[in-house]
Amino acid sequence: MYIGDWLGKRDLLTPDRLALVDDATGSRYTYRQLNERANRLANQLRHRFQVRKGDRITILAKNRIEYLDVFFATGKLGAILAPLNWRLVARELAYMINDSGPRLLIVGPEFAATAAELRTETSVDQVIALSGAEPTLAERLGAVDYDDLVAGGDATPVSETVDMEDPHLILYTSGTTGRPKGAILPHRVLVWNSINTNVGWDLHGDDVSIIHTPFFHTGGINVLTLPIFHVGGTMVLMHEWDPVRCLELIEREGVTVFFAIPTMFQMLLDAPSFATTDFSSVRFFISGGAPCPVPMIRAYQKRDIPFRQGYGLTEVSVNCFTLNPEDAIRKAGSVGRPIFHLDARLVDERGNDVEPGGVGELWLRGPTVCAGYWNKPDATAAAITDGWFHTGDMARVDEEGYYFIVDRKKDLFISGGENVYPAEVEHAIYDHPAVAECAVIGVPDPKWGEVGRALVVTRPGAQLSEAVLIAHCRERLARYKVPKSVVFLDELPRTSSGKVFKPQLRERYGA
Repeated sequence: MYIGDWLGKRDLLTPDRLALVDDATGSRYTYRQLNERANRLANQLRHRFQVRKGDRITILAKNRIEYLDVFFATGKLGAILAPLNWRLVARELAYMINDSGPRLLIVGPEFAATAAELRTETSVDQVIALSGAEPTLAERLGAVDYDDLVAGGDATPVSETVDMEDPHLILYTSGTTGRPKGAILPHRVLVWNSINTNVGWDLHGDDVSIIHTPFFHTGGINVLTLPIFHVGGTMVLMHEWDPVRCLELIEREGVTVFFAIPTMFQMLLDAPSFATTDFSSVRFFISGGAPCPVPMIRAYQKRDIPFRQGYGLTEVSVNCFTLNPEDAIRKAGSVGRPIFHLDARLVDERGNDVEPGGVGELWLRGPTVCAGYWNKPDATAAAITDGWFHTGDMARVDEEGYYFIVDRKKDLFISGGENVYPAEVEHAIYDHPAVAECAVIGVPDPKWGEVGRALVVTRPGAQLSEAVLIAHCRERLARYKVPKSVVFLDELPRTSSGKVFKPQLRERYGA
């Protein structure tokens, strides 16, 4: 059952089936070849670096096949992988390294300078350099060359007693408030997320998907990569996000299922080749990470592409809700219903359940709830009550059991005594054809306490004024929800996971 054994099982059951297509190199790997690579690395980590069960290993690299080697090798050893967000600066990364205490740093060629700085700010003293690094990297870091290491490894299967509650991943949250927290994901969470995904989305061995979400993010590993490997399908690995190249791969590789956030789906729509791409292999697309505008859904439906929506978060793995394609328009704005092995409830400020139609904080319970936060018992106790994880998201459920994420609990503001949920206002703004992206924040007001301010990015060539957009909102929202001001921007700041970074917007435009 534990993750390290999965490639071994696939090697036994479907050894010659295509597991991975590496778009950057053109290489194609079977499940047997992936398993051999992971075994060689696992044996070297054990014998050359004395990595043992429970030891932490960290990696600073972009998406590449070696990342998967490390993921499965640590799983085989019972070691814990703590990936680093390569979008962060050295000082931020140093905090994560010092918090997780890894024995070993694996670094990609793009981050040699960052790794050198980390050596002076952390206690990590063993480094492995991935292929592509300049010849001097090993000298600068005292690093071992990854290719040489794996080439000299023994492909004999690694044997280790691993329990389902043993941690396998420490994934650090975006850190939108205070220091990032490392969510502990034991093997149990990864296994049950895959089961939930495969049952809820009906994945099978003929499915082909694309990995483009960074592996340091839960979406990179858990949305489709592990579930597809679980059923014996094929993943196509993109080292960097490129919408034009993504459309080419969908057609060339016969992609059947595909996940992205709304911003990326908009980039695909805007690509000139979208209109001519052959989508005949596609069973469905999946959107998550943020509300998906209805006009975007309709644009994909015009190409006969079924469009699913869902919801998840790092601490409860990532695939928590599912909305079937036939409900995409009928239940616009809904994330659907809880996935098979997961319970949901809405709770008010006093801990009481909220009736259908009312708004409450979303709590989740099931085998995909994390084991807490690394080195943060107080944060763990505050986040989990009797197995229920407090998501911090405000939601409502209708009479048919469909859930709607209203907003982050910390993002709502109160105007004239009424709660205003920015996501609801943003949904109305997205109905305007000139709007490409938007975010709404609360700003101080002497009369109402707080009022809304919309931060808007318009589509290329589109003309839109503050007065026109406010009038548009008045036709769709109660008066107290309508933004009182609009700021037009060239782009919105984003977190490492691609979500709009509202703390920065509030800092810059919240006065």
